[in-house]
Amino acid sequence: MITARFEDRFESRLSSLRATGEPFAIATVVRTVDATSAKPGAKAIVLADGTIAEGWIGGGCARSAVGKAGAAAIKAGQPQFISLRPEELLAAEGVAPGEERAGVRFARNGCPSKGSMDIFVEPVLPRPRLVVFGAGPVAMALCDLAGRFDLHRTMAAPGLTEGPAERVQDGFVLPTGAEGGGEAAPGARRFIVVATQGKGDEAGLRAALAAGAEHVAFVGSRRKFATLAERLIAGGMEAEALARVKAPAGVNIHAITPEEIALSILAEIVMLRRDGGRGEAHGG
Repeated sequence: MITARFEDRFESRLSSLRATGEPFAIATVVRTVDATSAKPGAKAIVLADGTIAEGWIGGGCARSAVGKAGAAAIKAGQPQFISLRPEELLAAEGVAPGEERAGVRFARNGCPSKGSMDIFVEPVLPRPRLVVFGAGPVAMALCDLAGRFDLHRTMAAPGLTEGPAERVQDGFVLPTGAEGGGEAAPGARRFIVVATQGKGDEAGLRAALAAGAEHVAFVGSRRKFATLAERLIAGGMEAEALARVKAPAGVNIHAITPEEIALSILAEIVMLRRDGGRGEAHGG
């Protein structure tokens, strides 16, 4: 009965975190040697700040190491594998606490039991948000193709119907809330592409930069973007904000058709999404 209640609480917390879009990690004990309080199969939910929110993976000796690994996994967007071992065993193997070898990060187990435990920590992150400004051929092709890449898509364009869960920014309607493009869930990565193509370019750029995202790209030539940037700066926008915009959008694959341009943009988003570097996404 206790086990059933424990599992219910664990699953309830998982559902709650997924519903709110909050990033978290699941730590699973995969191997133990000698005396350990947690056994293989034990699980815990770790929040972005390293707090263990639910579950059991051992006492204080393990919780600190698992909390740090969970926070690191969420920040990097990559799984972590940690091996918790007594200090004597680490020294005998010539391994220092915190050292990583062949994908395994070692930590010291200071508990009197002197047991060893291997733990796999997997981050669970909200789906990245792709917000596309515009409703032309490239915008349509991009939204269509992005559906195959596990991205939450939002199209923002003048004239779209405004509803109770939406807000307007410079004439562009943006849905709000955890699943909206206007205000992403905590921890969700966001990519914005301005594909207005002559229909509200200045307003689209203003709205895109106001919305905030780790990557903002503009569909158009460097010359066209430079002209728009000059006008926006003359209108009071800071040059530093415009320097964050990647123009032209996408990687250079000599794209011509809307579908090819959409492919080049998604290739760039995939590259940024998978490199794990959240601070390196802005291009100029």
